[in-house]
Amino acid sequence: MKKIFSGIQPSGTIHLGNYLGAISQWVSLQESSDEAIFCIVDLHAITVSQDPAELRENIAKVAVLYLAAGINPEKSIIFVQSTRSEHAELAWILNTIAKMGELSRMTQFKDKSSKEKIESVNLGLFGYPVLMAADILLYQTTQVPVGEDQKQHVELARDLATRFNSKFGITFSIPEPIIKKESARIMGLDDPTKKMSKSANSVYNYISILDKEDVAVDKIKRAVTDSGSEIRSSADKPAITNLLNIYSQISGKSVSELETEFQGKNYGSFKESLAVAVVDFLKPIQKKYENIISDRDSLAKILESGSERAGQIGQKTLHDVKNKLGLGI
Repeated sequence: MKKIFSGIQPSGTIHLGNYLGAISQWVSLQESSDEAIFCIVDLHAITVSQDPAELRENIAKVAVLYLAAGINPEKSIIFVQSTRSEHAELAWILNTIAKMGELSRMTQFKDKSSKEKIESVNLGLFGYPVLMAADILLYQTTQVPVGEDQKQHVELARDLATRFNSKFGITFSIPEPIIKKESARIMGLDDPTKKMSKSANSVYNYISILDKEDVAVDKIKRAVTDSGSEIRSSADKPAITNLLNIYSQISGKSVSELETEFQGKNYGSFKESLAVAVVDFLKPIQKKYENIISDRDSLAKILESGSERAGQIGQKTLHDVKNKLGLGI
């Protein structure tokens, strides 16, 4: 069976890079998989300081965006990670077979911990990949749609599953990462050498899915460009290449088609057209978002139902794991 699992943290804002790199892919995968599970991974979010009220609201916002983007709760399971204690319980068990060396080599941990003294880095940040492995393995996931930057974490999940299976008998499915190459690297509008990020210092780095029309247009106008004026995708033109990639993803036109369409035109003309395309792309999602978030009772019911369905799967896996370890009486 083809079983999909993926999730997004409810921290900051969900931006165009998240949508194009992940959520839009989930919509198509839910149609082609036997089982699709999409989680709001709030336990991961608290590896950095969070305001409780803001976190609670962000959890709801991410859930609504899943639905507004086209995730169907009748076909897919949508739930909040912290409502299922099985995630934390399995993570602890996997901690006992994970190695300090492999965790310390995780690229994201090295990047984040390099900004402060290692003595002040919390244990949750260090063990983040083990919790992610538990998220995946708990549901016997076969495929994990992720960005290129998360591939290393899926590889750890594979290693831990293989290690456990070898020691205690076949228990976990071995997951494969799915990376949508053409949208795996949507870069920042203010710095095309770094990924678009909801944790960026400047709001001009990203376009939020919920940005108002004037805000989205202003961000496109302010987006950095390269020297020269030719609208062409190439390694020496990272800024315009990034804008072409965004335009291509939201319009369905290929980059080469866009290059032909804007041949002889300047950056200003290109940005004006891109801004219109972005606004037109966001409007239907935003309209659905407003309709869904206005009915919190229905949202709560969807998430509660999703949590119950997730629990039915996760409890079975965790029971098997405990039994093989000799835990309990």
